[in-house]
This record gives sequence, structure tokens and C-alpha cells, in this order.
Amino acid sequence: MTRSRALRASLAAATGVAVLLGPALGQAVAAPAPASETTADRLLGLTGVQNARDAGGYRTTDGHRVRTGLVFRTGALDKATPEDLARLSALGVRVVDDLRTGYERGLGADRLPAGAVGNSYDVIGQAPPLILAGALFGGEGMYRAFITAPGANEAFAAVLRDIIAADGTGVLYHCSAGKDRTGWTSAILLTLLGVDRATVTADYLASNVYRGAAPTDPLNGVQQSWLDAAFDQADQSYGSFDGYVRDGLGLSDAEVTALRAALLD
Repeated sequence: MTRSRALRASLAAATGVAVLLGPALGQAVAAPAPASETTADRLLGLTGVQNARDAGGYRTTDGHRVRTGLVFRTGALDKATPEDLARLSALGVRVVDDLRTGYERGLGADRLPAGAVGNSYDVIGQAPPLILAGALFGGEGMYRAFITAPGANEAFAAVLRDIIAADGTGVLYHCSAGKDRTGWTSAILLTLLGVDRATVTADYLASNVYRGAAPTDPLNGVQQSWLDAAFDQADQSYGSFDGYVRDGLGLSDAEVTALRAALLD
């Protein structure tokens, strides 16, 4: 079995959806399949960076497709090789948004591709000590903190605004493992763009395959209940996902429209 076929089989087993492979890494194939049945091999082919993939390629419920080659999600870039950085530069990455705490950044600063600007948007570092300790431990508590922790809304909103302002150049966002803070960022983005919840969940759960982790491994894997907890907390805190976007993230209707214009075909 080829690598691509093996990965397709693993993704299908892990997410419960069909997997369509593109003609090249990071590209998706158009196919007459519902959005809830569509995912793809979006790996960027990096060797020193975990869970590195294109965030686009998905269909929306109203028939659009999220553009590829503009938004990327990865783990931390502190171990990026020169070849990795050359690859990211060739992909047009000009903005790198780091969602880690200051402590994490101190342990391993990002290596940036040539011509890229780095931004630090700490999602949970401003939380009170007890909340921060629970958030760093992971699980549903951390995902609820993505909605409630001081500074979290501003961090996630900053990434979305960077994507709006990118004007056709690449934006990469990441945390440490590229699965939790990064996973929720992708869930926000794809939901805002009109991708259905089943596909958003499949994209999130694909981290288990890309990281070679069992979903029961809280350190290396992810679980659907965690993502569901974040959506539930958004509903509890702001009445709905739309309320979270408007009153939590503070995005205006004009900004949401601009985001969709930038990323939807």
C-alpha cells in the first residue's frame, strides 16, 4: 500500500469520513461529495514541524470551497529545518502567529521562514493560576478556557484579522503540538466560512492520525468531546456561535464578510 493510500485509510478510520487525496501535498481534489464527506491529505511535507497542513480545501454548505495555499496550521516551528523553512517560504507564508504562552516560547523560539513576520498571541497565559493550571493539563477544561480565559478571545480574533489583512499571502498559526489551540482556531475559521460541523470535527480529529496518537492519549491526541466542550462554552457564554464571534471575538459583520471574500472560491 502506498503512503497516500495508507494515510487515506487511516484518516477514514479515525474520522469516519471519506478521504480525497489531492494531486500534490497541500492540495485538495474537487469531487462531487457533500462537505461532511470530504477531507484531504493536506500535509506540507515538513520534517521538523508536527501536524503541518493546509487549513483549506473544504467545501461549505452553500457550495463554495475554502481556498488552499493561503492559511496553514502547524505545531511549533522551533525545530523547523532549513528545508522546512524553505518550503514554507515557497508556499508564501509571510505571517506566523504563535498561540503559545511566554513560557513555551521561552523553551523554544520559532524559526521563521524568510520574509515572514512573527506575532505572539498568547491564548491562555493571562488566565489566573488555578485556571491556567487546569487549562495546561488539557481536556474539556482547557477547551472551555479557550472561550473564558482572559486574552483568549483577543488572541483568536487577532489570527482571523491577520488572515483578512494578508491580501493573498500566506498566514500560518500554531501552538506547541498543533492540535488544541490550533485546532480550535481552525474550528472557528472553518465554521465562520460555512463548513459544516461534521467536517470541522473530522478536520480536528485528523490530528490523531497526523500525530500518530491514540484519541485516548490526552497528551498527544485529541477527542471530540473536547471540541464539543468549546462549542458548548461558546453557546453558554454568548448564546450562540454567532454571538461568540460578534460579542466574544469582537468581529464585525464587515470583517466576517472580508474573511469569506478572502478565503472562499
